[in-house]
Amino acid sequence: MCGIAGFVESSAVRSPFDAATAHDLIERMCDVIRHRGPDDQGALVDSGVGLGMRRLSIIDLSTGHQPIHNEDRTVWVVFNGEIYNFRELRSELVAAGHRFYTASDTETIVHAYEQWGTAAIGRLRGMFGLAIWDMRSRTLLIARDRIGIKPLHYAVVNGRFFFGSEIKSLLEAPDLPRDLDIDALDHYLSFLYTPADGSIFKRVRKLPPGHLLVWRDGQLTVHQYWQLPVDETYAGSEADAVRDLRDVLSDAVRSHLVSDVPLGAFLSGGIDSSLVVGLMAQTSGGRVKTFSIGFDEPAFDELAHARRVAQHFGTDHYELVVKPDALSILDRLVWHFDEPFADSSAIPTWYVSEMARRHVTVVLSGDGGDELFGGYDRYVPHPRVLAFDRYSPRALRRVAAMAAARLPHGVRGKNFLRHVARDARGRYLDSIRFFGADEKPALLSRDVLRALDAVDPEVRLARHFERYAHLAWPTQMMRFDAETYLPDDVLTKVDRMSMAHSIESRVPLLDNEVITFASRLPASLKIANGRRKHVLKEVAATLLPQEILDRPKQGFGVPLDVWFRGNLRELFADTLLSSASLQRGYFQPSFVRRLVEAHLSGKRDHSLRLWQLVVFERWHRQYVDCASGSADDRGCSSDAVRNRLPLSAPAVLSTPAVQSH
Repeated sequence: MCGIAGFVESSAVRSPFDAATAHDLIERMCDVIRHRGPDDQGALVDSGVGLGMRRLSIIDLSTGHQPIHNEDRTVWVVFNGEIYNFRELRSELVAAGHRFYTASDTETIVHAYEQWGTAAIGRLRGMFGLAIWDMRSRTLLIARDRIGIKPLHYAVVNGRFFFGSEIKSLLEAPDLPRDLDIDALDHYLSFLYTPADGSIFKRVRKLPPGHLLVWRDGQLTVHQYWQLPVDETYAGSEADAVRDLRDVLSDAVRSHLVSDVPLGAFLSGGIDSSLVVGLMAQTSGGRVKTFSIGFDEPAFDELAHARRVAQHFGTDHYELVVKPDALSILDRLVWHFDEPFADSSAIPTWYVSEMARRHVTVVLSGDGGDELFGGYDRYVPHPRVLAFDRYSPRALRRVAAMAAARLPHGVRGKNFLRHVARDARGRYLDSIRFFGADEKPALLSRDVLRALDAVDPEVRLARHFERYAHLAWPTQMMRFDAETYLPDDVLTKVDRMSMAHSIESRVPLLDNEVITFASRLPASLKIANGRRKHVLKEVAATLLPQEILDRPKQGFGVPLDVWFRGNLRELFADTLLSSASLQRGYFQPSFVRRLVEAHLSGKRDHSLRLWQLVVFERWHRQYVDCASGSADDRGCSSDAVRNRLPLSAPAVLSTPAVQSH
C-alpha cells in the first residue's frame, strides 16, 4: 500500500519546471502523504514529468522500491494497492518473454501494460490507484480499480496535469486555485460527501471507479473500462448458490491473506465481518487478530457480539470503548479527508485503525456485503409506507405532495407526506438524503442559491438507476448503492482512516470474482420473505454461532445525538455559532440557529445535519482560511493541520481484550 503523486507538462507550458523545482514539488507532494507510506519514498523526475510515491511495505519488502520500470526503462509505474492475481499474470508474461527484476505485484503492471496496452487494466484483480508513464509516446495513464477501493484525483492547470492519491498532494502545486465548487457543496449537504467525479475544489476531479485516463501532450481522455454487470444470470438452486458463494468467498479471502507482514481483521460482530473472520480462521491456520470498537450507549454498542464471534473462532481480540471526547480528533479527521465528509462512522473507524496498527500492518474488513447482498434496512419497505400504499389511491400522492409543500419546516408529518408522495426512486433518494431540496432555500444564502446548477443533486444521482431499470426493484437499489454510496462514502472513509494510521485495509467481499458472482444472483436469493442478505446468511450459518445470524442490524453508527446534547454542546458555540461561521455567506444564520436550538432543547434530533455543518466549518478553517492567511496562526500551524501522529500503544491496549484457547 502506498500513496502516489505526480505531474506531466504539455508542450504548451511556457515556463517548464526546472529540475530543482520539479524535484522539490514531487518531494512536497509525497511528504504531505507520508502517512500512506512511512517505509520508503521514491521518485522519477525527467524533462516535463515527475512521478513520486510513499510506500507502506507489504509484499516483497526488499526489492519492491518504486517507481518500477520495464527492461529498457521506457515504461515506469507508481502504484497504490494490491494485485491479487499478480502471480498468474507474471507467469503469463514471463512465458511471453518479459524479464522481471523484483518479486513485487507492482512490476507485473509495467509488463502487463507493455503486453496488452490499456486493456491490461481490466485484467487486474485487486484494489488500486496507479500511474504509468510511457516515455516512448510521452503518455501518462492513470487508472482506478473497478469498485473504487483506492482513490485517485487529478487536476489540469495551465498545461500541466497533476495527480495524487489524496487532494492534499495536488494542493502543493504552485498555481492550483482553491476556488470552491458550490454544486459540490450542494451535493455534500444532500448526501454527506462530494460527487464521484468532482470535488469541493472546482479544479480538482476524482477519477471514478472503473475508469482510466490518458494524458498525451495536453489531450485528456477518460474511458470506463468496467461496469457492474447488468443482468442476473444465475440459474442454479438456492443450495447451489450457497455452495458456489462459499467457494467464491473462500477463494477471495485466501487471496487477500497474501502478505509479508502481520495481518488481522476489523470485527463488528455483524454478519459480514464475522464471516470474513471465520473464513480467515479456516484458511490461515493460525490465530487471527481481531479489533473492535464499542460505545457507552447500549443502542450503538456491539462489543458483546464481536466478543462472542472472537471466542467462537479463538482469535486474539482487542477492544476499545469510544468516549464523547472522541471529537478531540475532529480536526485530524478533517485534514485526512481533504474535503467535507460527514459520515460520523469515520470516528470509530479512526480509533479501530489506530488500535489495529499497534499490532498489525494489514487488516481485512467486511465492507461491501450490504450493497452486494441486500443488507440495508431501506431495502425492505417501511410498514407505514406499505400501509399508505395499500389503503390509499394513487391520486392521494398528489394530495400528500401539496400538503407537505404547505407545511412549515420542522412540523411533524411533513417529512412522511413528502416521502410517500414520491415514486419508488424518489422515495429511495429521500431515504438517503439529509438536507432536502425543500429545505435548502431556508438553509443556503441567496448568493449560493443563485450560483447553484439548476439540477438538484438527487436528480443527478437518480441517473444511476437508468441502466438497471429492467431489474427487480431491490436489485436496482443495491446497484445504485454499489455505484454511489459504497465508493463515495464507505470506501472513502475506510481508506482515509486506515491510511491515516499507515495500515492497509483489504475488502475481500469486493474482490472481482465476488462482485461478478453476487451480481449474477437474483434479488430473491438476497432478500427472501423480508430476510435481508439471505444467501449470505446461509453461507454464514455453516460457520457462525446461531445468535449472530438474524440479530437486528446496528451498523457502525455513533451516538452523536447523545453527545451533542451532553458534553459536546460547546462545539456548537465554538464552531457553528461563531461569528466567523455565521458571516461566511454560505448559510442563513437564522436557520442554523434554529437547528441548534431545536436539537439542544430535545424537540428534534438534528445531530447528523448539525454534524454536516460542523465538519464543513472546520474544513473551511483548515483548507480555505489557513491557505488564504485569514485564520489565526495558532490554528493553522497545529498538529491537526500538519498531522504527525504517534503510533505508540498505551499500556491499556498492550494485551488482547479476549484470548480464546
